[in-house]
Amino acid sequence: MFKIVLLLTPVYVTLFWTIVLNMENRHNNDRARLFLGKFMLFAFILYFSHFLFFYPFAEIYLYIDPLYQYASLLVYPLFYIYVRLLTVDESFKLTKHFKYLALPSLFFSVYLIGILISPQENYQTLITDYENSPWNFLKIVLTGMKLLFLIQVILCVTGNTILLKKYKYSAGQYYSDIEDSRIYKAELLNLCIILIGISSFVLGMLGRDFFFAEPVALAIASLVFSSLLFVIGLLGNVQKVVNPTYETDSTKEQTEALATDQEIEYFKAEVPKKILHLFVNDKIYLNSKLTIRDVAQIAGTNRTYVSNFINTRFNQNFCSFVNHYRLEELERTITEYPQYNNNTLAELCGFGSVDSMKRTVNTSYGIAYSEWRKGLLAKIGKPQDNLKAKA
Repeated sequence: MFKIVLLLTPVYVTLFWTIVLNMENRHNNDRARLFLGKFMLFAFILYFSHFLFFYPFAEIYLYIDPLYQYASLLVYPLFYIYVRLLTVDESFKLTKHFKYLALPSLFFSVYLIGILISPQENYQTLITDYENSPWNFLKIVLTGMKLLFLIQVILCVTGNTILLKKYKYSAGQYYSDIEDSRIYKAELLNLCIILIGISSFVLGMLGRDFFFAEPVALAIASLVFSSLLFVIGLLGNVQKVVNPTYETDSTKEQTEALATDQEIEYFKAEVPKKILHLFVNDKIYLNSKLTIRDVAQIAGTNRTYVSNFINTRFNQNFCSFVNHYRLEELERTITEYPQYNNNTLAELCGFGSVDSMKRTVNTSYGIAYSEWRKGLLAKIGKPQDNLKAKA
């Protein structure tokens, strides 16, 4: 019974996130998170096949081994495509992304054909005793699939790291929430996939037969994969697109391209005033979900101009610029209403959450939020009893 629970744990985890990631994204159009659900679907197929092999249901497993091999070759290219959707690609298109899936599909087809034309006993021996099975066409193909798996792990991890490093600061130029402007969740996702790759390589070197004789090792492997996959689902469920700049303001940019020199001069003089008016007078920063696209649309310009204006004039990215106003609002609100708790303050001052408010204070002033608030109230001579209130 204990063995069944261990073998089914990664199955339950991947099935859970397959359902959650797909159902939650039916209406919010978050393509990257939706695609992660597809990654989890193939991971589910992979670990369900593991369960059938080890329980064992040998006769059933023989029929689905090609699907298992295919799923194992697809998970890393699928995860790389997911990272591309976070950074450089607006949506998944088979015509564009099939090149990452071509080799796994080719090997799967050749393997399946090999099974169909080979004697049944050769296939059964290969599955049940790979190390001692004779070298034939099927074993050559399966060995090639194992080598391809290792190459894909290296390429996927390398590609993910390059993309995340390249677009590390893009989110801060788009989102106003400090939580959304950082990519540490995406970096943790990549770390998890690295650990899964290393674990898979080690287990592959040990071979499946090793785990029949070592139930403790099987338990450890199951817990490791289950934990890492759960973290991937948890982080991926809240991770926003790292580089949303693939969304274009084509209409606005075309209009500006057709403007006369006089109109351009007027544009350069008036648009900065509009941007500052939005923050100083209209307090647009109180919108916790504010993005640079919102500001650009209201100001009648494009995101590039807004970003360049903020970077040049204030030497800040968009996120820091917006949170500067939110911190001023927070200071005024605490000074006037020291009895407000943290939930109320975060909502009134435009922060997405209490955690976001605290992290913004810590990032900007270099001290913990509680110490900053305590010092602020002490400076104005207000009572500090409200500090004991729970956020």
